[in-house]
This record gives sequence, structure tokens and C-alpha cells, in this order.
Amino acid sequence: MRILVTGATGYIASRLIPQLLDRGHEVCALARHPHQIGPRNWSAQISIFPGDVLNPASLAPALKDVHTAYYLIHNMSLGHGYTRVELRAAQNFAKAAEEAGVKHIIYLGGLADPEQHLAPHMRSRIETGATLRKGSVPVTEFRASVIIGSGSISFEMIRFMTELFPVIPAPAWIKHKSQPIAIQNVIEYLLAALDNPDGQGQVFEIGGPDITTYQNLMSRYATLRGLKRRFLILPYIPAWFMALGIGLTTPVPRRIAQALTRALSSDSVVLHHDALKIFPKTNLIDFETAAKDALSHLHPLRIERVWETGKHKTLKHEGFFIDHRQIEVGIAPEKIFAAIENLMPSTFVVETARANQSLLTRSMQNIPGEAWLEWRTDQDESSTRIIQTCYFAPRGTGGFLYWYFLQPFCKIYLQRLLSSIGTKALRVRA
Repeated sequence: MRILVTGATGYIASRLIPQLLDRGHEVCALARHPHQIGPRNWSAQISIFPGDVLNPASLAPALKDVHTAYYLIHNMSLGHGYTRVELRAAQNFAKAAEEAGVKHIIYLGGLADPEQHLAPHMRSRIETGATLRKGSVPVTEFRASVIIGSGSISFEMIRFMTELFPVIPAPAWIKHKSQPIAIQNVIEYLLAALDNPDGQGQVFEIGGPDITTYQNLMSRYATLRGLKRRFLILPYIPAWFMALGIGLTTPVPRRIAQALTRALSSDSVVLHHDALKIFPKTNLIDFETAAKDALSHLHPLRIERVWETGKHKTLKHEGFFIDHRQIEVGIAPEKIFAAIENLMPSTFVVETARANQSLLTRSMQNIPGEAWLEWRTDQDESSTRIIQTCYFAPRGTGGFLYWYFLQPFCKIYLQRLLSSIGTKALRVRA
């Protein structure tokens, strides 16, 4: 089939698109910022369309000849008023899909009991699905709770907060119930809906085999990491204050964190089990297994390279603190890597190497975490870029203190190292 994936720069799309390609489908991607798809290793295999669901005219090229469209869009990052924007976006997309002759829409929303009082985010997720269903194109809607997988917003909040705080400050909602689901199972459901007509026009609540509290999820993660954690339950923490702390300590932006923390104020469990009847081949994965798999991705070669290709960027991503920088030089790659070999820190050993293309080294120092230095080259007709990336995966509170204390000095050192490589390579050329 020809399939469109919206929200193509997001987490779910990054896991779904490779699976669609493996099954032989022709994949199109819609994104407001299509250049952010470029670093993905599958980007060359898909057709990328710039577009915005708030601009209906931009949707037609992406929807042309599409059989099934995945709607994986949210607008939480817009802040105040985003719920109204989400409904307008869903209306635009449903109408554009109908006009383009799309046969099927698959939507992933949030899991909550619509009969209960819900925070704006969860209510908006449910109303978005209802808005899509008002169109003539059949919709399969899945509603999921906390998604466990490296890169998932929910999992990264659990990971970073549990790693950082020996005593975790938390509001009362941390005792509410959740039914987490592994990212593998989410993708299985999304793929199964492609070929199973029985799911069209229906809403499915999906979750894993565990029903537990958010507090228990953090405790179980701590156990997997060998950490001892306690909780300080505070009667009331304003959502904006909680979001500020999450934004500062995790990869989750403050505006998204504020929407999510409010959404966690109610239980998120499966009440209707139709999904297992319609899609019986899905083998549910428990939390420990899913979390262990996520932790196995704690390596530079196993994470999504989502950072932009700008000259310098620091970010928190999939359990890492990352410092990414580059310089442009008019030097052949072999000269650059000869310089790197001479200047590579003595405390690092080579882990993987591709001749004159990339070099990944790992620190052998006894530090509270794991560290890597990576160099790549990117060449065009006029010049070559030296791309240097430092990865640090903290372990526990000590790892965070280590990074934050040394980061100012690391920035100076890493920039000098990159400049020295460029200078040394020029001398090699001469």
C-alpha cells in the first residue's frame, strides 16, 4: 500500500516507519519541519512532504493516492489553547483525507475513561478521535496509557526523574493507576490494523499485562538500575511548577510536561478488552521486559539521531546528555582521521570504526555513568564537515552531579579538541 504517516518527526512514527518499510509498503511522511527527518537512517527510503494540518492546502500533495493514513499528531507544545487547535487540525485532516479518496485512517490517542472528569490533554485526545470519525473515511482508534520504550516521553520522564532524585518529590496523583504498554505492542497494534477490516470504525483501549501506580513504575525502574529510591508525597504541587522541574531535568519540554502532568491526575487503565479479541496475535509484554529492552538501547549506535545538523547543540535524549558540534574544513577525510588518531584522549578506546567515515570511542574511566566520543565526516563538492558528538549516560544522582559540574569545562575542552583536529589535519595535508 501507499501509506502516509503524519507527525513523522515524532517518537511513534520513528518506530513505525521502519516496520512499514520492512513489510514492503510505500511510505510517505508529513512533517512541519521535514529537515528534522533527514538524520534518520530510513529517511532516504520514504517520500517526505512538508505540510501542516492547520493549513489544509498543504495536505493534498501528501495524501495523493494514499490508501491508509496514520494520524500521530498532537499540539501540546503550543501551550495555552492547544486543545482547540487539535480539533481544528483533526477536522482539516478528515476533510482532506475524504477529498483525496483515502480508504482508512489509523489514530493513536490517550487512554482514559471518557465518563470521568479528565484533564484537558486526555479530553482533547478523545475528542480528536471523535472528530476524525465524523468524516466519511473509516477510522481505527487506539487509546494507550504510558508507553514504555527508549525515547517515549512517558518513559523518559520516569527514567530521568528516577535516576536523578534519591528522594523523588511527587504530587498525590503518583498513586493513580496506569496500564503501561511496551512500544513493541503499540507498533504491533498499529500494523495489525492495516490488514484487519474488523477494526475499522472502532475504538480500542490497549495496555500491557500490568496494572500499577505511577509510583510503582518508578520504583520498579529503580530496581532494574540498582538504585534505592524513596518518595516525598506532597499534597499539592501546581502543574506549572511540576512541569518546570520536569522541563529542567528531563528531555520533555515544559509545555508538554504541563499537559502531561495534568493528564496523570486520573487513572489510565483498560476497561474494554476488545483489542485482544480483534487482534489476538499480539503478545503483551510486561513492564520489566519492556524496560530492560529500553535500557539495552543505552548506546550511541542504538538511539535515534534526532538532533539537528547545526554547528553546536546540547540536548537530553534517550537517557543521554549529548554535546554535538561540527566545523567545516577543506580537508580530505583520511587526513582528518589521521589527526583524530593522534589527538584522541588516552582514556578512550576504539569501539567501532569505518575507514575515513566514522570512529566511536568509549571512556574507560571509573565514572558514575558511561561516556563515548564519536567523530564522523560529511563530504560534499566544496568541503568536508568534521562532526563530533559526546554522549554521557548518567547512572544515578552521582552521574547527574558529575555531568552538571563538569559540563562548563567539557564544553571548552570539546570545542578545543574539535578545533585542534581541524588544525592538525591541515598540517597533515601540508
